[in-house]
Amino acid sequence: MPTGEHYFTSSPGSDPTPRPLTVSLAGRTLELSTVGGIFSPDRIDSGTQVLLRNTPAPPPGGDLLDLGCGWGPIALTLALESPHARVWAVDVNQRALDVVRRNADAAGLENVNAVLPGDVPDDVAFTTIWSNPPIRVGKDELHNLMTGWLPRLEPGADAWLVVQRNLGSDSLQRWLATTLPGHFTTTRAATAKGYRVLRVRRRADGLEA
Repeated sequence: MPTGEHYFTSSPGSDPTPRPLTVSLAGRTLELSTVGGIFSPDRIDSGTQVLLRNTPAPPPGGDLLDLGCGWGPIALTLALESPHARVWAVDVNQRALDVVRRNADAAGLENVNAVLPGDVPDDVAFTTIWSNPPIRVGKDELHNLMTGWLPRLEPGADAWLVVQRNLGSDSLQRWLATTLPGHFTTTRAATAKGYRVLRVRRRADGLEA
């Protein structure tokens, strides 16, 4: 990746040549592809592995969100486990979105929409959000992501976020608990390999905790 370029760059300048990637997701072995200039292009990163191993099965229907999808391991898992749901794979990196589309096709999945953040209709509410959020975008941008997307959970729905402990998982948990409206709760659901899985729940009754 060129100096100064990050995986959250909209149009990476690094080599766009696809290369094969074999992974196991939702109990299936998939022959996918990846490319440079996106997050963790050569494997399922440790944080995503922790999230996938420590999060309950997604809802069977509705709109499901993978926020910061990269090449798609979370979005593809959601689509495999909830074939009747509509999965939104959201990223600012156009190359990553292209790879997700190719990988969804390779896996025979027709329920994945890989789109830029602004392409998700404003009236879509989510039955779950799974995310390995891009911590390195900076605190202000990360906070904007959280306050922009988490309130779009349906009542009674959960978001599951994986954050490395030494990159601020505990401070993010405290910030979410004090910043989101009172009908949201934020708890630590799991700890593994230096990561925390945070659960953000929107109360079904709309009342403050």
